Amino acid sequence: MAELKHTFKTDILFKMLFTKHKNLLRHLVAHLLRIPLNDITEFRLENPEMPPESMGKKFTHLDIHMAVNYQQVNLEVQVENEQNYPERSLYHWARMYSNALPVGEDYAELPRTIVISILDFPLFKQYAQYHSEFQAMEVTRNNPLTDKMVLHFFELPKLPECTGSDDILLLWLTLFNANTEEELTRIKDMEVSELSEAVNAYHNVTKSAEFREIERLRIKASHDEAQALKNAEQRGEKRANAKWQGVIADKDAELEDMGSIIADKDAKLEELSKKVAELQAEGGIK
Repeated sequence: MAELKHTFKTDILFKMLFTKHKNLLRHLVAHLLRIPLNDITEFRLENPEMPPESMGKKFTHLDIHMAVNYQQVNLEVQVENEQNYPERSLYHWARMYSNALPVGEDYAELPRTIVISILDFPLFKQYAQYHSEFQAMEVTRNNPLTDKMVLHFFELPKLPECTGSDDILLLWLTLFNANTEEELTRIKDMEVSELSEAVNAYHNVTKSAEFREIERLRIKASHDEAQALKNAEQRGEKRANAKWQGVIADKDAELEDMGSIIADKDAKLEELSKKVAELQAEGGIK
């Protein structure tokens, strides 16, 4: 089976594909939020840019920020489990929510803010379902504090096998989970128009000169970072070696000084012994 060099989970591909094909993004978000497509009356992409200078930043996350029916929606794919993802998601939600209030406006004007995470690792081991939704709730009566806080998590390792085209959301997530060309072909052969369009868009983007150039910049940044870390380690080792050489030299000097002191004392003892011997010979000391 032909392994894909890039998948829908690849952050550069994810961002470029869905910002260039906004209709596909609109379909995807409608399924993720279980909103009928025709009910989306406002859909606006807030951060379509991918500045080349950001490609070299280690912690750059290529998320997609949207306005959907006057709600803030952020969509992100996360491949690595950094062991603190719930806290990070909540922090990200809090920043989006707090930054949405214009100066002088009432708190009631804050928009509903939704964070959607598609994860390539199991996050909630206590749940068998692949989708979890969190809101702020009263803990004993389960009454919502507000409807303005929503976090969705979709865990790809928990996906059931997709055998048909009835569940379009499952089909979309299976597309994100695809790692081989054969899996893409199988999804396209189901003849669901938006998924077939997504597979075609995947091939067009991965073949584009723009994608290859951004990928080159990202790879170069990764190599530069690795080399910088190696150089820093080497400089650290050199400084450590120089420090220990200095310590050893100081100790050697101290030992040499102590040796000189001991030698002086031995010479004085020897001289004193000679004088004692002379006095004994002369009968001065019995």
